[in-house]
Amino acid sequence: MKILLCNDDGIHAPGISVLHSAVKELGELRVIAPDVERSAAGHAITLADPIKCTPVEKDGVFFGDAIGGTPADCIKLAVCALMKDAPPDLVLSGINLGSNTGISVIYSGTVSAATEGVILGIPGVAFSLCTYVDPQWEMARRVVAELTEKIIENPPPPGVLLNINLPNLPYEELKGIKVTRMGRSRFIEKFHKRLDPRGRIYYWLDGELEVQDDGDDIDIHAVSDGYVSITPIHLDLTAYDHLKTFRPLEKTF
Repeated sequence: MKILLCNDDGIHAPGISVLHSAVKELGELRVIAPDVERSAAGHAITLADPIKCTPVEKDGVFFGDAIGGTPADCIKLAVCALMKDAPPDLVLSGINLGSNTGISVIYSGTVSAATEGVILGIPGVAFSLCTYVDPQWEMARRVVAELTEKIIENPPPPGVLLNINLPNLPYEELKGIKVTRMGRSRFIEKFHKRLDPRGRIYYWLDGELEVQDDGDDIDIHAVSDGYVSITPIHLDLTAYDHLKTFRPLEKTF
């Protein structure tokens, strides 16, 4: 089992080291991740610039390759070049610091790394720890190890990735694991207008997530209730319920 590890927080982020520690006994690991933080990069790819690849050591031992591009770039480069002769059997992305529930899935580079794996025919899983303060890394390591072992035994079907969000609690305080759907939500953005030291205007984005879904089966509520949330996501964005709505626009030329 060859496992490719990636993230969007960057190869030097603690989350990818915890991920590596969690799954190191489950297969042959290869780390190929962004050289710096690429959070909220979505599924962007690099077309107009060269992509640099730099080996990275941790504690004097080779850890992985730092890529001068987005998370999606990392997976493409890994599968199509760096691991071309021995492609991965599984793509794991994370462990992201911060939630990737609700509409955050659209913006998330963490989820997009797993998505790119699925696009290339490789099962993909995204892991996120829903906090920015005092992360419970040991809990995350245990949960990721347990779930990854089960996913290897029962991989998701083609075209489907798993988006997994962990509440920031000690392992003993977790209530369990729930399979959920992606909650409807949006960000209420706020731009703070400021001046730099030279008097030039710049803006700093801030905002809050507004939940627009009261269902008790959604990812956001599961995490807030103390459950690990597993959401299967597929790549087909077609609104099938509305195909008939737009049939009147059809025309034969």
